Amino acid sequence: MRLRSLLFVPGDRPERFDKAAASGADALILDLEDGVAPERKEYARAAVAERLARGPGGPALFVRINPIGSELAEADLAAVLEYRPDGIMLPKAEGRRSIERLCARLGREQVPILPIATETPAALFRIGEYGEVAERLCGIGWGAEDLPAAIGAISAREAGGRYTAPYEMVRALALFGAHAAGVAAIEAIYPAFRDAEGLAAYAARGRRDGFTGMMAIHPAQVPVINQAFTPGAEELAEARAIVALFAADPGAGVLSLDGRMVDAPHLARARRLLASMGEDISER
Repeated sequence: MRLRSLLFVPGDRPERFDKAAASGADALILDLEDGVAPERKEYARAAVAERLARGPGGPALFVRINPIGSELAEADLAAVLEYRPDGIMLPKAEGRRSIERLCARLGREQVPILPIATETPAALFRIGEYGEVAERLCGIGWGAEDLPAAIGAISAREAGGRYTAPYEMVRALALFGAHAAGVAAIEAIYPAFRDAEGLAAYAARGRRDGFTGMMAIHPAQVPVINQAFTPGAEELAEARAIVALFAADPGAGVLSLDGRMVDAPHLARARRLLASMGEDISER
């Protein structure tokens, strides 16, 4: 499942579902949690269930349920599971135990899970556990909205929009936790949805640092995110050249490409990049 862009859509706004689906997003996150007021939860569940019942076609359909263990989460799952969503986004996840609790509720339904792994203070100390349940995950995401609120912080960002030091650390933990588990690393939202230039820089930084996709809050953000997380022709050509170079000389530790040295880390990155684009590198 390719997850460059994941677009949030409030579950109680079904009139937005088709527009969101036409945005080019790889996945929609039909939201039953923070994007829906308490008095609208039941309506949202019905609307999301109706959308899921329309069947496949278009982007993958995830459902963000309420935190596992709550009555709200139980009602969310009861409403949507029979329609087999493509994934469940689990907010306020706290490591392996949260995933196992959700899996117990899912039973035989092997629905991929995307935990948001940084929304409580306790969650930060459990990010390393996700590798133990990686077979049930399709990625790990993070966010910088709930955690500051949980500890009484004024903001997670500097005046210019960059994360403050504590939240840069949180971002790094989520990034490395995802890669340690061998699943997609999903960058947090960029809240200023009218700032296309800032979004492009933010998304480019995410890809540079090792994130493989990003969440969005507005359809207009999707093309920018998709472009940032799609390798360009030159990047792919270089990756193919590196793989071919080592295939021609498999015993070499270091080789030269266009006047610079490349070694095992360069080869690993090249192979990973080509594999992410669906290229068969098994014989290279």
